[in-house]
Amino acid sequence: MKYSFLTIPAVAALCLMGTGCAQGSADESYTSYVNTKIGTGGHGHVFVGANVPFGLVQLGPTSIPQTWDWCSGYHESDSTVIGFSHTHLSGTGIGDLFDITVMPVIGEVTYARGTEDAPQSGLWSYADRTREVSRPGYYSVPLERYGITAELTATKRVGLHKYTFPASEEAAIVFDLENGGCWDKATEVHIEAVGDNAVKGWRYSEGWAKDQKIYFTAEFSKPFDSFEVCGDNSMYGRASFKTTEGEEIMLKVALSPVSTEGAQANMTAELAGWDFDAVAKAADKAWNEELSKIRIETDDEQAREIFYTGLYHTMIAPSVFCDVNGDYRGADGKMHANDGFTNYTTFSLWDTYRAAMPLMTIIHPEKMNDMVNTMLHIYQQQGKLPVWHLMGCETDCMVGNPGIPPVADAILKGYDGFDRQLALEAMKASAVTPDRGQDLRMKYGYIPCNLMNESVAYDMEYALADWALAQAAKALGDEETYSHFLERSRSYKNFFDPETGFMRGKDNKGKFRTPFNPFASTHREDDYCEGNAWQYTWLVPHDFEGLVECFGSKEAFLEKLDELFTVSSEIEGGNTSPDISGLIGQYAHGNEPSHHIIYFYTMAGQPWKAADRVREVLSMLYHDAPDGLSGNEDVGQMSSWYILSSLGFYQAEPAGGRYWFGSPLFDKAEIRTEGGIFTVIAENNSAENKYIQKVMLNGQEYRKPYIDFADIKAGGELVLTMGNAETLWY
Repeated sequence: MKYSFLTIPAVAALCLMGTGCAQGSADESYTSYVNTKIGTGGHGHVFVGANVPFGLVQLGPTSIPQTWDWCSGYHESDSTVIGFSHTHLSGTGIGDLFDITVMPVIGEVTYARGTEDAPQSGLWSYADRTREVSRPGYYSVPLERYGITAELTATKRVGLHKYTFPASEEAAIVFDLENGGCWDKATEVHIEAVGDNAVKGWRYSEGWAKDQKIYFTAEFSKPFDSFEVCGDNSMYGRASFKTTEGEEIMLKVALSPVSTEGAQANMTAELAGWDFDAVAKAADKAWNEELSKIRIETDDEQAREIFYTGLYHTMIAPSVFCDVNGDYRGADGKMHANDGFTNYTTFSLWDTYRAAMPLMTIIHPEKMNDMVNTMLHIYQQQGKLPVWHLMGCETDCMVGNPGIPPVADAILKGYDGFDRQLALEAMKASAVTPDRGQDLRMKYGYIPCNLMNESVAYDMEYALADWALAQAAKALGDEETYSHFLERSRSYKNFFDPETGFMRGKDNKGKFRTPFNPFASTHREDDYCEGNAWQYTWLVPHDFEGLVECFGSKEAFLEKLDELFTVSSEIEGGNTSPDISGLIGQYAHGNEPSHHIIYFYTMAGQPWKAADRVREVLSMLYHDAPDGLSGNEDVGQMSSWYILSSLGFYQAEPAGGRYWFGSPLFDKAEIRTEGGIFTVIAENNSAENKYIQKVMLNGQEYRKPYIDFADIKAGGELVLTMGNAETLWY
């Protein structure tokens, strides 16, 4: 590593250096390959702290700043800590949550967030980053102001703290219910002592999610000498102790979306004792079991680190959002009893329907029915499928109908642990809900740019969702619904201007918006969403042939596609979108609408160009450094693109399970699927031999440009013979 942030235990480091651990051994430590620092710089916005896969609790440090690059509460450029919060987002572009913040202190303090220019202005302390330790399921850092070392680990619903104190007559652990994330504001809080070693309470807040409610119970390993509710509006609780030099005090905090009683039941079920090391080991084991679902063979240690860190990032969310008995808070704000499934939250669907959800269908089949059932319950409770759902609240963030593709995809891939007819009903209802421009689209056949902001982006996202719905309807035997929404999925054609070769805003009179500049961007205030005409012209992953027809010929299409990667990378305008990042020409890998574009080359019969661009992105836009991502992690989507593309394929279409070939990065990968082990072998693979020459599936020559989900799911062996010749094998 090029920094002092410690991520790999000594024994694991020996494994990495090849001095004692055999590749693929039963006790291989996949967590040792994870570098939690990746994505903490630049605009990656990733979470750093202790959690388990898909857990409700993300326990980690929260810093003073409340600006964009602190959406996760942590940034590598800043070492302030106001406390350790139990909920965090990872990789988003909006900050929220940071519920139930805990800070160990010495002496009198000001009960406030504080400012960095005034050391006594709040509870905060600088963290000693030179002694910081972070690995999956465990986090530790010394707090310089107080001489206290904090250690954290977690179960799904409980955070476990261990604080090592100096000798003091004025030691304390403070609960901060006031300070949340960037956009979060507490609206009602409560905290009270229960005996001399426990507290309970709740925190209601509003922010990105408008009606958040979280309940908690907490227990100390040592009785407190006193407990007082303090600070402005009684938003803080202070448990005071006398400590000896090096004394350890532990604290466990259980969360519930339902009640303090539910939180207590969660604690009893998940963390009854005080064995910190055992909990940390259990968290490591949980991560190792999930990470081991894909085993790669490579001599490129940097790529291995990026791969497993990326895989780790894909499993922070969606997050469990129910008690151990299954009770949960629904999208209607009501409490619902266990309905036989695990309820989830943190659905960043505009991002994740593209790669993170398709990856989940392969490696997490045991979770897919619960994911879809959660979405269907959200539909029943709020009248439409989730758009961007957080803590039981619909944020309606981002454009289109992103809840439709993953539900359709699950149907098309044969998942059936949910009511498939209800799923079809939910998709249809969501597709005709007359809000967010859909009413205009149903009236005019497209969304006019003079009647709605971001009209092109909304409409094109609606179109691809319509296509996904149509495919699911056909699979379920509903030909009428199939025909209707298939036709509606072609609404994107209204925006194509054959004179310029771009998708452009069109008004309700049928005239294109002028003036027009395909390089221009005005963030969230033009016809596109976090993009410009160069990026949105290609947002037709569902109708490749139809898009080609817009250009008049495949040759013209390919000429324009080539130009996308070679034109100037300048974005023009006075308020350009910061999300247009990771640029190769005007291809913007740092934002999700571009993620399928490279695979158009394979669809168009030039897979060698896809291989060139895939390898370029894998090597240039992902790094094992804090600024290692080209844009927001976006709840696992940015990493999911890397995972799938480095395996050699990617689901470019929004649903259906055709994973189009690109260029595998690793010599061998073993993917644990529902049907067994699906092995991908890349023979003669190298930086020069990046082009697929021949494909064999289970010993038979294979002449398709994609691999079907059914073949991946079944297990088997895919052999890709690689070489340096630009070859068309299909």
